[in-house]
Amino acid sequence: MPYGAAASSPGRPASRLPACLPPASCLLPACLRRLPPRPSPRQPMAGPCPARLQGEAAAFTAALRTLVNNPQFSDVTFVVGQEQQKVFAHRCVLACRCQAFRGMFGQGLGSEEPPGSVPPQGPFILGNVQPEVFLAVIEFLYTNSVTLNSHIALEVLTSSVEYGLQDLCKAAVTYGQADLQQHCLAFIEGCTAAVVRTQGFHELSDVVLARVLRSDRLAMDELDLVEAVREWAHVSSAVLERPVPEVAALPVQELRLPLLAPSELSTLESHNQRDLLIPVESIAAAWRTHALRKGSGVPSHLCRPRRGTRPRDHHRHLDPHAK
Repeated sequence: MPYGAAASSPGRPASRLPACLPPASCLLPACLRRLPPRPSPRQPMAGPCPARLQGEAAAFTAALRTLVNNPQFSDVTFVVGQEQQKVFAHRCVLACRCQAFRGMFGQGLGSEEPPGSVPPQGPFILGNVQPEVFLAVIEFLYTNSVTLNSHIALEVLTSSVEYGLQDLCKAAVTYGQADLQQHCLAFIEGCTAAVVRTQGFHELSDVVLARVLRSDRLAMDELDLVEAVREWAHVSSAVLERPVPEVAALPVQELRLPLLAPSELSTLESHNQRDLLIPVESIAAAWRTHALRKGSGVPSHLCRPRRGTRPRDHHRHLDPHAK
């Protein structure tokens, strides 16, 4: 049968389909048609990956150090200390590094001033700080490092607190820790009787208290020191929720029990039964020095009188140089 001819039934003439009829495939629903393959989507090209690279930090610091107190290109001046020494700096550096300086420079701008106005160069008068101390602060702001010595460490620490520079404060504390300890110990040695009655004394750690008790210059008798340590131990025991002998184990090793007279040692032994502050071995060693009339069997520094020790008759036997 020719294409386009329709089957005829008997007695009925054959009919032909219109020649304009589209192909059968076009009569299918779109979802059933065989569509040409879609081109695969193009993968986006990866863009450049950003990266922050750093140069030599030491060279950068050295370059900024050349700007410290350098009048060239400076735009602010300070008059520092009783010497009225001029210190030159750059407002942009100080302002971006320190909120205190940002506020100081902003005071020169009134509300009527347009944004970006430049405040006056000063000079700013800083009469209550040493030039060397202020220059150390400036050095830190420029280079993030500081040069300290024992003469200015404490003053730099004070200035770092005033200017809100926490990193400088840590550096000054780290450097001045040993020097600060010496200052504190000297104060305790001169005012021992008053210090042991303060809350601060009761808040000392066992390590610090032991360090204090090693001093020969405490202005307090040994019997009074024993009672002060006992009171400290009971407070620490309550706070730390630990037994008295445990919290006091380190400091009591520095108590100089051989300095006590026999009657005092006997009373101490009786009181010690209540809280076991002092190990029995330490008391026995003190009794042994009385029996032998010499300071054998105990560390020599425990037989050495302090500055505030009241004299006892038996002390002459404890002197290793006595005959």
